[in-house]
Amino acid sequence: MADDALRSSVSTLYDEHHVWLKNWLRRRLPCADQAADLAHDTFLRVLTQREPVMPDTPRAFLTTIAQRVLASHFRRQYLEQAWLETLAQQPELTAVSEETRALWLETLYEIDRLLETLPPVVRKAFLLSQLEGLSHAQIAAELDISIATVKRHIVKAGTLLYFAQ
Repeated sequence: MADDALRSSVSTLYDEHHVWLKNWLRRRLPCADQAADLAHDTFLRVLTQREPVMPDTPRAFLTTIAQRVLASHFRRQYLEQAWLETLAQQPELTAVSEETRALWLETLYEIDRLLETLPPVVRKAFLLSQLEGLSHAQIAAELDISIATVKRHIVKAGTLLYFAQ
């Protein structure tokens, strides 16, 4: 019964606001096809909610979700571009197959998605440790927190990534 109510509310929301949302996204993206894809991704996120959607201000509601989808899209583009630049700098002998490249990119996207679930200071401490190679003391100084807190943050992020399925 709840699934029927959810589908009905999303269907109504989609019928009344999909074109508007696609146009809103189109103004922020270089390609109409990307705007259409991200509009559908926005409604997919709405569908994954457990409760029927009956917002008082549907466009503000959709805009908030679409902004998050858009941020994820740009973050994925940035990750992919950084990865491709890194691969381009590698010697020819270490070039990887397209399948391996796709698997690595998907893994990077998943790591990025998981790290986004962490509080910003936890994520920053972990990234400073793993990507910048900073010591716990250096991270503590940069983030203005104690070394013990840095250790807890790094363990929290590492545990999240280690036990992710």
